[in-house]
Amino acid sequence: MFNQKSFKGNHETGTLYLVPTPIGNLEDMSYRSVRLLQEADLIASEDTRNTQKLLNHFDIHTPQKSLHEHNFKERIPQFMEELKKGRSIAQVSDAGMPSISDPGHELVVACIQENIPVVSIPGPTAGMTALIASGLLPQPFLFYGFLGRKKKEQHSILEELKDQTATLIFYESPYRISATLTNMLAVLGNRQVVLCRELTKIHEEYLRGNIEELLAYIEKQPVKGECCLLVEGKTGKDETSQVIEGSLKEQVEQLIALGEKTNVAIKAVAVKNGLKKQEVYRQFHELD
Repeated sequence: MFNQKSFKGNHETGTLYLVPTPIGNLEDMSYRSVRLLQEADLIASEDTRNTQKLLNHFDIHTPQKSLHEHNFKERIPQFMEELKKGRSIAQVSDAGMPSISDPGHELVVACIQENIPVVSIPGPTAGMTALIASGLLPQPFLFYGFLGRKKKEQHSILEELKDQTATLIFYESPYRISATLTNMLAVLGNRQVVLCRELTKIHEEYLRGNIEELLAYIEKQPVKGECCLLVEGKTGKDETSQVIEGSLKEQVEQLIALGEKTNVAIKAVAVKNGLKKQEVYRQFHELD
């Protein structure tokens, strides 16, 4: 049943403020966010060392306590005690919005359960920033965040997402972007993608094209900096996402027949079958 008191919050307690921080450019910090960090009794930070740099820049002297994936079970009861005493807490992640691929969700849930007000402050977030400048359909979209690191895990997740017509938004490390794109090529087909890196920073860059083109570019010029990857939703034209069967040689030949370049097809078949690219190359060229 809807609880009106719970919706309005219990004003005898303190308030949890969810404060976004810049994803690169300090000028994106809002006046309201600075004020709340100054006025809060305590700041819950993903990494106190990173947040201290931000606080120093804006001459903020509010004390901090860490809150991250390794200590949230210990910290949440401590923060809840402070909030129940009427003290306000501002929660921040290292960059962007708390809870979006960052710590924060567990404390929010704990506050809601105890009828403690939670106030979200609008501000920087990499996924939305990248989406509206990508050129891909801005809505509907599906924000996924970080994919798993293992090939089989990525394949499983991408199989679940391949029929989505919404633009897909992922975060990825520059060290894993090539492997992730290769897995996407094997499961989703050669879709249009946009790779956004170093958002709001001096070397901000948008790389646009299909997966095959982007893989070829990265092979010659590896990317640096944290990446936001946007993938076109299913349009009905993704012929390369159909089931590829037969021997390794036959699988490569089927992808080539669908328009893939030989080296990309070999790499995709290797990923699909959990093999090294050299093994697929050997069988395709029938080398002893």
